[in-house]
Amino acid sequence: MVRYIIRRLIYSIPVLIIASIIVFIVMRKAADPTAALRTNPRISSADIARLRASLGLDKSGISQYLAWASHFIRGDWGISVISQHSVKEQIRTALVNSLILGLVGTAFAFVIGVSIGVISSLRQYSKLDNTFTTLAFVGISMPNFWFALLLQLLFGVYLVKWFHLGGSLLPIAGMTEPGSTGFHLIDRAKHLALPALVLSVQIIAVYSRYMRASMLEILHSDFLRTARAKGLRERRVVFRHAMRNAMIPITTQLALDVGAIAAGLIITEQIFQWPGMGPLFIRAIDTGDFPLALAWVMVTVFAVVIFNLVADIMYAVLDPRIRYA
Repeated sequence: MVRYIIRRLIYSIPVLIIASIIVFIVMRKAADPTAALRTNPRISSADIARLRASLGLDKSGISQYLAWASHFIRGDWGISVISQHSVKEQIRTALVNSLILGLVGTAFAFVIGVSIGVISSLRQYSKLDNTFTTLAFVGISMPNFWFALLLQLLFGVYLVKWFHLGGSLLPIAGMTEPGSTGFHLIDRAKHLALPALVLSVQIIAVYSRYMRASMLEILHSDFLRTARAKGLRERRVVFRHAMRNAMIPITTQLALDVGAIAAGLIITEQIFQWPGMGPLFIRAIDTGDFPLALAWVMVTVFAVVIFNLVADIMYAVLDPRIRYA
């Protein structure tokens, strides 16, 4: 197992190098840090030329890439062109915020989705199973932005109007109460509720369908018939043997979902004004903030590669028959 992990990490190096080259070229073409400055009459051509020289934009593409890559590996991600703040600090703050929202929503979706899938498989074609199946299709088909706006209207407008409340039951935007300082668990949980719910709806639907299909296949396997013939209790057969093997397809999807959190939950974060990686990337592209946009994409690529490796390792943990030489 250790040899396999080391080998996969070594294989990931060329993947990251190729991805960094592609990302560098695309971002260099998409985000021009001097584009917004050209429209400012107070900034002269000489100022723009000095800025391009300070960013290394007056050099060849290969020289620019090598200079950026060497600094990035050493942890020097540069300074934001627009805010003049450290790119690394901005990425770190936004990433933590996205992880808080993403992990809470994904964990909630995982528990609910797996539970629904198991119950549906054990009661196949029952009314409960048909209800869960219908709700799953509704959840998969429902756009995140539509559901988010619906919840904002419900909690921010209609419930306040119907029950004559002084304010919304749950905050519909932001991460903290305006004017508050420090960390308050209850306040943070209230602000997390609606965006986490929006994030988890489609994930619950996907996980429940995966789990149901996988459980139905496992429940009719020969090794479960043998376990029942040995006199094991049905509860142990289902939870100890069936669920463990049925979790393998979910593991792949879970690893991809967790890895994608690093990219930010662009729609959900934008609607609920959650200061995560999604709004940070949109702001970087809109303003032509090349150092910030490039660092954002590289962090996202690295997260996807790492969590794909985590998924492969989890296969061997969940199924003893899977071993890597």
